[in-house]
Amino acid sequence: MNAIELSLFASRISAICDEMGAVLQRAALSPNIKDRLDFSCAVFDTSGGLCAQAAHIPVHLGSMAYAMEGIVRRMAWRPGDTVIVNDPYLGGTHLPDVTLITPVFLEGEELAGFVVNRAHHADIGAATPGSMPISRTLEEEGVVIPPTHLARDGQVNEEAMAEIIKGSRNAAQARGDYAAQLSANRCGARRLRALVEGMGSASYAQALRALNDYGERLARGSLARIPDGRYTFADVMDDDGTGLRDIPIQVCITKQGEDVAVDFSGTAAQAPGNINCPLSVAAAAVYYVFRCLMPSQTPACAGSFRPITLTAPAGSLVNARRPAAVAAGNVETSMRIVDVVLGALAQAMPGRIPAASQGTMNNIAMGGDHGQAWDYYETLGGGMGGGARRAGLGAIHSHMTNTLNTPIESAEMHFPLRIRRYGIRHGSGGAGRHAGGDGLVREYEFLAPATVTLITERRYHAPWGLRGGAPGKVGSDTLNGRKLPPKTVFTVQAGDRLRIETPGGGGWGPAEGQ
Repeated sequence: MNAIELSLFASRISAICDEMGAVLQRAALSPNIKDRLDFSCAVFDTSGGLCAQAAHIPVHLGSMAYAMEGIVRRMAWRPGDTVIVNDPYLGGTHLPDVTLITPVFLEGEELAGFVVNRAHHADIGAATPGSMPISRTLEEEGVVIPPTHLARDGQVNEEAMAEIIKGSRNAAQARGDYAAQLSANRCGARRLRALVEGMGSASYAQALRALNDYGERLARGSLARIPDGRYTFADVMDDDGTGLRDIPIQVCITKQGEDVAVDFSGTAAQAPGNINCPLSVAAAAVYYVFRCLMPSQTPACAGSFRPITLTAPAGSLVNARRPAAVAAGNVETSMRIVDVVLGALAQAMPGRIPAASQGTMNNIAMGGDHGQAWDYYETLGGGMGGGARRAGLGAIHSHMTNTLNTPIESAEMHFPLRIRRYGIRHGSGGAGRHAGGDGLVREYEFLAPATVTLITERRYHAPWGLRGGAPGKVGSDTLNGRKLPPKTVFTVQAGDRLRIETPGGGGWGPAEGQ
């Protein structure tokens, strides 16, 4: 296969993921999926190796790439099947992220591969609205779905569907979102079947091998530019929501030739609260960082990750054991893993690595009963770290999240909320030759009673600067002017106001005059 043919093949298989995402967005009912685009789509080969993914949510797809092979081996696949799963200890991230896996068969029942999508459901049956509770065990976080057939022979398994949505406060919306996910996979399956049949299965398999080998060559070429050596870095999580503070995450990166080994020995044991994450989430964060060092044309396939190995002590914060709570591990701990891996690499590549970005997704979950039950969840942007060439961007989602904001019009149309302020948090980025980006301010006025959960980070420990740059400002959350802890649940009444000020990014290099 020549270079032009390989480029065309890479574009065609990637386009399948893009089209799946378009179907999912347009068919979904919840603002979390249709407005924030909190979903991801991918294609896998017959053994569960990643073939292609759309540029959706890094933490979703890196974790799927790490864990799909195990799920593929667990099931006996038939035409017309779709399997649903959200178990974090079987390749998931946290319970709201629900994955649908559909095998693609050719005529004669030859398995060609799998199409997969993962979407965040704001209500997965937790005790608190938004299904991001301040939890201590996995079971407190909602419905745990082991690999289960949601469809057989092309027909929805109504018994399984009823069991999954029975804890939802808005069952019709939940069912609509699952139907959208099914539709996205049906679309992807048609497109993948057409691609394989058009090429022939032997030529398709050859093209996949060529794609993975190409991805590996680009990855190794990129990693070879990192000086050989051993690089360490440590940072802390603010808290776990149960009173435990300053929880360390430590990494050691060993670079030799074209291979990289990432070791999290020295990281804290799994916490009583919900900032734990399964190893698949840690892998997603590690893969993301090294993918950022690779050329833009590097395909999102299994071959691109072959040179990277990962180890973490079992029972640690980044490789938790069941039934540890994980709701915040996916969203907050993954961001700190990115910070420590970047911090280690900054020692090896000081001109390529930026200062710390905001280091949190600023998770807000809420809901109540205003005429009918409602659940809402969103994450907020903040400052990106400054780098050797430019200042950090402000008020933007970074690293492990890639969602949009929820438009004010959508939030106010769907929920009893009024957005009183939404703007830049000027002066929150760290000073430096290239300053860190500013965070943002978002203020909610509640028009009806509600229960609210906050899961945030970088409220005690600021995003660090590099090469003499100043740290960004920590974030701040207040209710009617009263300061709130980083992770908390509380009730509000009509007229109450919640103000979120997100962290700025760290600066890079000393500011002029310093």
